[in-house]
Amino acid sequence: MIARGIALVAVLATVAGCARMAESRFNPFNWFGNDREITTTAPEVIADPRPLVAQVSSITIDPAPGGAILRAVGLPPRQGHFEGDLVVQPATAGVLAFQFRVVPPFEPTRVSTDRSRELVVARFLSDQTLQGIREIQVFGAENARAVRR
Repeated sequence: MIARGIALVAVLATVAGCARMAESRFNPFNWFGNDREITTTAPEVIADPRPLVAQVSSITIDPAPGGAILRAVGLPPRQGHFEGDLVVQPATAGVLAFQFRVVPPFEPTRVSTDRSRELVVARFLSDQTLQGIREIQVFGAENARAVRR
């Protein structure tokens, strides 16, 4: 009985000297500590490696709930181009500009007919994006097309 009492007092004295619960690693409120200001570097701008489509054949704007759908038809120099996208360019007053970019085929392909080479891409533009925009431009390597309100 006395041995148990001495062991209990020794354990309690040891545990009491370790730390308070508020400073313990077992307390989930202490897992992330306080916030602090950190220094950052300017974000690295990654240039899109995909080339521009050779020609932009046409662009259309179709109304949609909450905005509009911009649809562009491009004509690359040969068959096999894929992963077309309309990449937003820095905006100027009242003008929304896009670059029509595509990934060329990895192996040589046929030229064939214009119809067989056409690529169609589309992008939804919200009402907030279109607010104050009077003209939308789509750029290819050899030409550009624009549509106005």
